Amino acid sequence: MIIEQLYTNCLAEAAYYIESDGEAAIIDPIRETTPYLQKLQTKNSKLKYVFETHFHADFVSGHIDLANKTGATIVFGPLADTGYKIHSAKDGESFKLGKLTIKVLHTPGHTPESSCYLLTDEHGKDQCIFTGDTLFVGDVGRPDLLDGIMTKEELSGKMYESLNTKLKKLADDVIVYPAHGPGSACGKNIGKETWSTIGQQKKSNYALQDMSKEKFIELVAGGLSAPPAYFFKDAFLNKNGYDNIDQVLEQNTKALSPDEFQKEIHQGAFVLDTRDPENFETGFIPGSMNIGLSGQYAIWAGTLLDIKQTLLIVAEAGKEAESILRLARVGYENVKGYLSGGFPAWKQKGNPVETLPSISPEKFVNRSDANQTQVIDVRKPSEYNDGHVEGAKNMELAELDKKLTTLDKNQTYYVHCAGGYRSMIAMSILKARGFNSIFNVNGGYAKIKACLL
Repeated sequence: MIIEQLYTNCLAEAAYYIESDGEAAIIDPIRETTPYLQKLQTKNSKLKYVFETHFHADFVSGHIDLANKTGATIVFGPLADTGYKIHSAKDGESFKLGKLTIKVLHTPGHTPESSCYLLTDEHGKDQCIFTGDTLFVGDVGRPDLLDGIMTKEELSGKMYESLNTKLKKLADDVIVYPAHGPGSACGKNIGKETWSTIGQQKKSNYALQDMSKEKFIELVAGGLSAPPAYFFKDAFLNKNGYDNIDQVLEQNTKALSPDEFQKEIHQGAFVLDTRDPENFETGFIPGSMNIGLSGQYAIWAGTLLDIKQTLLIVAEAGKEAESILRLARVGYENVKGYLSGGFPAWKQKGNPVETLPSISPEKFVNRSDANQTQVIDVRKPSEYNDGHVEGAKNMELAELDKKLTTLDKNQTYYVHCAGGYRSMIAMSILKARGFNSIFNVNGGYAKIKACLL
């Protein structure tokens, strides 16, 4: 028996590879098929099933392309109505994979069709459960993604029943393998670990504690920030079908000369710069946004960019295709191409260039103009509440662009996040909106706190 968690940090997403006696199954694959096909070839195994826990909203799954290339059967739980061929399993239905058995547990709540997959070994012992977005480490899936079809309160009520009648009844030693880890917007506050056990979650997960259904609904449905707009587009694609990923990449991965690149800008395309923050700040194309590949690139692209917007890519040499592929994972396919030769080629042509200033945490702490300046903290409210710079204004990055009217463009601002990745995204947004007296605090709150201590 082989069980491998295939974790994609860019999406905070976990897919799973399962194998027994030369037969394989994959649960919740990301969009590109190459890694899975290579694994199957290396292990000389045949893909029998692609199991989907639900219609994912935060990324485009690779189930359709993978099934087309391997002949595997796509399996969803009950209530999954799709625009392509699947096996719609019944609650409690079992599937044989070599010596293993995979049983479907219909667990509506995150979505109506949400299902978990319970894996039992050849001796009949329950080994692990793949919980999708029903149960995370320390959290449960958000119940507000059906866009008016069902209320979040109705779905929370279904989640309560699913947890109490099915998952909490499993043995404490059953391993929990969720679809997401920290950073995903599919939960409110997902824990740092990417797996756990039923017993551990019974002790530590607020949603698995004994409480009334009314109290559970209040906890799960309350305090939810608005989901990223692209969630609804991705859920639609996963439900109804999408273009072949190979064709998408061939169409979008086009090298553009600086002149061709500038022409696309003049025609309304938006520049996404995927270089590391420390490289971006030393020189960039005016109006561009920095979302570095070094962080949760796909999540922030999906959160901050309109999925309908035509995009242009500036990347480090050799990172152009990766930048475009990781956008396609979240359904962003309207890419005109990338800047051939990268930013150096743009600069060499004598085109306009902008820069952004940074300040060390030591200079920030000891700055002489503290009474005349303001500090913007772009971390999540939960991070801010755990500790912040005195007087800092919390403007969560996901909401920053909507709140810029509350800021004075003539004021000087110091911007920070936890470590520096999100603050440079924020700096690029502020600069593009006409804020010129802004400084990024290197190292973010972690370094500021260390200096203060």
